[in-house]
Amino acid sequence: MPHELDKILISTSQPDFKVRLTKFFLSKAGLSHFGFGERHIENKQKVEEILIKVIKKGDKAVAEYTEEFDSVELTPGQFRISKEELEKAHEEINEELLKSIRQAIENVRKYQTEIFIGNFKHPGIKYTPIKRVGICVPGASAPLPSTVIMTALPAQVAGVNEIAVVSPPRCEGSIHPVVLAVCHELGIEEVYRIGGAQAVAALAYGTETIREVDKIVGPGNQWVQTAKNLVSAGVGIDCIAGPSEVLIIANDKANAGWVAADMLSQAEHDPGCAFLFTDSQELAEKVLDELKTQVKKLDRSEGTTECLKKFSGIAVFNDLDYAVGKANEFAVEHLQIQCGEESRDIAAKINNAKGEFRP
Repeated sequence: MPHELDKILISTSQPDFKVRLTKFFLSKAGLSHFGFGERHIENKQKVEEILIKVIKKGDKAVAEYTEEFDSVELTPGQFRISKEELEKAHEEINEELLKSIRQAIENVRKYQTEIFIGNFKHPGIKYTPIKRVGICVPGASAPLPSTVIMTALPAQVAGVNEIAVVSPPRCEGSIHPVVLAVCHELGIEEVYRIGGAQAVAALAYGTETIREVDKIVGPGNQWVQTAKNLVSAGVGIDCIAGPSEVLIIANDKANAGWVAADMLSQAEHDPGCAFLFTDSQELAEKVLDELKTQVKKLDRSEGTTECLKKFSGIAVFNDLDYAVGKANEFAVEHLQIQCGEESRDIAAKINNAKGEFRP
């Protein structure tokens, strides 16, 4: 009996393979920010209206939009998380989780310290830390304490003295306690329970209670990334982030269950994209079966299934060289190589990827 996910598997043996592969690539277009097209232009204008209103009305506009979009009523005096709330979240966090968080912090700090170029000496170059940075932490489908770690630590290693974190009040009218606990662990005391384009505007232009920053970093939905793009003429940004995505290059040596789990880890971001490029029809079919089984066990099963159908795919190529060529064209956020002893050789052929993971 046909399954709703069967259509995401394509093969070079199909006459329309190239067309369907192109659709894989185009499926994620517009997920990161509002660009072209009637609907996108309309939504982009709405973001502009939010920015302008925050510029004119400051905290009042932020409070109004927080009530409208997050269904939470806050006075400007309630925007900022108190020191006591940060301490409480840290005290109550699960010990094993805190242990893992500390290990992650140690790993990221070590890596950032190793690649830091600010100590490089040259008579014609001077590196100066940015004074004040704003971090956007998503708060939609799941808490992302990793975002705090991955954005705050590079700033701290670089010598940034002031870090302000914003995150929407999606957890009982506030920010998820795990996110707050990580902020406290990192010594970040300026945390605001606001999100969306209005939070970006507050960071970029300042309000009565929130001082403007020099740079805004972090992921977010189309509204947040469009806002970042629009304010970038006056304040620095890291990039227009998103959507969350993974591309896995695998051969018949890969574990189908692990491949499926890694694909779901991105698709469940909702929106999220997940692709498998392989030269093994058998592996492709096994991964598809695993996806059908594993997705049912997720808390966000329905949304993840839609992301698999709309923004994901499994492609079987004649050979891995063809797959690698297309992977370089995709230039994805996360690239995994699961090809056993061939993994390092294949990795050497990858030129375009934001992050590469291999054995």
